Amino acid sequence: MSEPDDQTQQLRSALSFQMLARLQSLRLKGGIAIAVLDAGGLDKAGRAELEAAVKAALTGQPGVSDVRVALTADKQGRRIIAVGSGKGGVGKSTVSANLAVALAGMGRKVGLVDADIYGPSQPLLLGSDGTKPEARDNKLIPVPTRWGVPLLSMGQLIAPDKAIAWRGPMVGNALGQLIDAEWGEVDLLIVDLPPGTGDVQLTMLQRYKPAGAVIVSTPQDLALIDAKRAIQLFEIGEVPLVGLIENMAGYVCPHCGEASDPFGIGGAEAAAGAMGLPFLGRIPLQLAIREASDAGTPPAAGEGPTAEAFKAIAAQVADWLDNQ
Repeated sequence: MSEPDDQTQQLRSALSFQMLARLQSLRLKGGIAIAVLDAGGLDKAGRAELEAAVKAALTGQPGVSDVRVALTADKQGRRIIAVGSGKGGVGKSTVSANLAVALAGMGRKVGLVDADIYGPSQPLLLGSDGTKPEARDNKLIPVPTRWGVPLLSMGQLIAPDKAIAWRGPMVGNALGQLIDAEWGEVDLLIVDLPPGTGDVQLTMLQRYKPAGAVIVSTPQDLALIDAKRAIQLFEIGEVPLVGLIENMAGYVCPHCGEASDPFGIGGAEAAAGAMGLPFLGRIPLQLAIREASDAGTPPAAGEGPTAEAFKAIAAQVADWLDNQ
């Protein structure tokens, strides 16, 4: 018979964040602590180091007479690119939608998860609002879109005028339903994370190890300060950073043609250079992007300078994936 849950919780508290991010199960039975961890992406030396570190952390804990560690084999198949930001209002969801559409246009089998549980916007951005996903064998079936990107979002499951007032565990379960859906041939998920570094981000790191993370920021200092917090969270979780995108960079008046920089320009590029991260490119502040997004027509699906900006970023993400 297993020992009480509080003993298991005490054992979990002895593990580092990096260990918890890979932990699949942990139980204590008859004085034996049994930990199962995902060793995906680690070479032989890395697996040995992880096993030794977990054994060292659990050995000597109250009630533990022996420690056994099992490492799962590398997982093959679907990969996740998380798109995050430190704060809201930087256009992260618009970038996520257009990144997914641009990748699909390159022939990638890509799906989009709207993980912004409290403020879902992807159904509107991809023109699929009002369409609910079906379920099969207790798994959601993503809603197809005309852009070749299947989508799952809480915005498809909850009425538009209904507030979502959920605590952490419910949010984590909701994220699990969206990611563990029946994605079919999709081998790449773009996950549009909510702003900040809260429950959804932690659940993502602990349950679903992203292959990489893309950070979106506007050029001004305030947004960059928060973007650095998001970057730090992914670094702690040992998620590789694909790069930084500067959104809302530069505005050209449609009437007089004069260019201005209401949010500044170059800040994200400079920050990426200072942190040693790739700079993936900048997206201008344009009325056309807002109008197209509100109409459910992602600019990346069309032609022109704005579409090319999104496609250039998507090409860099695709190259990064191919070189992993």
